[in-house]
Amino acid sequence: MRMGALGKQGGRVSVSAIVKHAMVSAVCRWGAVVLVTSAMACTPRARDFGYAPDDAALSEIVVGSDTSSRVEELVGRPGTAGVVGESAWYYIASRQETVLWRAPEITDRQVVAISFDDAGTVRNVERFTLEDGRVVALSRRVTDDNTTGISFLRQLLGNLGNFTADQFVEP
Repeated sequence: MRMGALGKQGGRVSVSAIVKHAMVSAVCRWGAVVLVTSAMACTPRARDFGYAPDDAALSEIVVGSDTSSRVEELVGRPGTAGVVGESAWYYIASRQETVLWRAPEITDRQVVAISFDDAGTVRNVERFTLEDGRVVALSRRVTDDNTTGISFLRQLLGNLGNFTADQFVEP
């Protein structure tokens, strides 16, 4: 006796063959869903922060002629200015990507620096990227607490002999 694709036997389809076919079909569908979901989970999620004008907008700025008000008309006001006065404007844009559970990673950073002279005219226009950056070691200034290895109770009891009654009475 020979059975067909769905278990036909003499013109009839067996119930077990139909159930088996439905289970295989469901497993294949769920397998496809898991595969697509896994592929989507491995795709990096990107977030953009800040704003940096493109080269076309920067090419309209005339060094030595344009003023800060003209630069503001062309590319907008920056999010960051120079530390002392308005001697420079900084436009900063970053792209951060996250893959799965890993920590976010900065994949692109653009810093546009527009500096002005004392009269307020544009002196220089520069663009810096992530590759131009340097790691800066920050100075960590922390006051030592001098309590290393001493418990709170020991500190409290250690101060008992340091007080006298006349320190608490006003003259």
